[in-house]
Amino acid sequence: MISVVLADDQSLIRTAVAELVSNEPGFEVVGEAANGREAVDLVHALHPDVVLMDIRMPVMDGIQATDAICRDPATAGTRIVILTTFEEDENVLLALRAGASGFVGKGTEAAELMHAIRVVHDGEALLSPRATKALIGRYTAPVEAAPLRVPEELRLLTEREREILVLVARGLSNTEIAKDLVISPQTAKTHVNRMMTKLAAHDRAQLVIVAYESGLLVPGTS
Repeated sequence: MISVVLADDQSLIRTAVAELVSNEPGFEVVGEAANGREAVDLVHALHPDVVLMDIRMPVMDGIQATDAICRDPATAGTRIVILTTFEEDENVLLALRAGASGFVGKGTEAAELMHAIRVVHDGEALLSPRATKALIGRYTAPVEAAPLRVPEELRLLTEREREILVLVARGLSNTEIAKDLVISPQTAKTHVNRMMTKLAAHDRAQLVIVAYESGLLVPGTS
């Protein structure tokens, strides 16, 4: 059973999403929050698998709540999916930097939302293909003509790890990476886990941001 907490200041949205999730076999809504502070408190009390988090909320917004949850070792195991009205909002990128595992639009289809919960529960990053390139291209650096700047953290990575980092940023799963590099899926997973440790990344979504902001991958390239 995948346990879910909903955090949104609009009660109608919480009610609609709660009904959708609760009616899906294998899912359970264990709590609802009307602001980020309540969301953080619920995660501490209930330790849900996934939080569906709105960004714009009173008292504490979704970015601050995401940061508080992901930085605390007691709650870092909870995965966060940002529910957003504007998928190309800079605040979505800030939430990903804070530790969110991905984002989906509030107008997404029910099946896509449930898929999103499953994906992040399984430890993968969920980055909407339609919005991610535009989002990262608009708000991250460097531009294509800029020289490659290798952050100190990237110097800790092996050449193989840098190669896999680029593939992660292109949206490949561990299985797809393994096929591309002719290695086992377990070996690919091990490399990804080591990179997250070296780069202090909460999950794959943060690896994607590192790859773009370091210049290892330029927005708009394949």
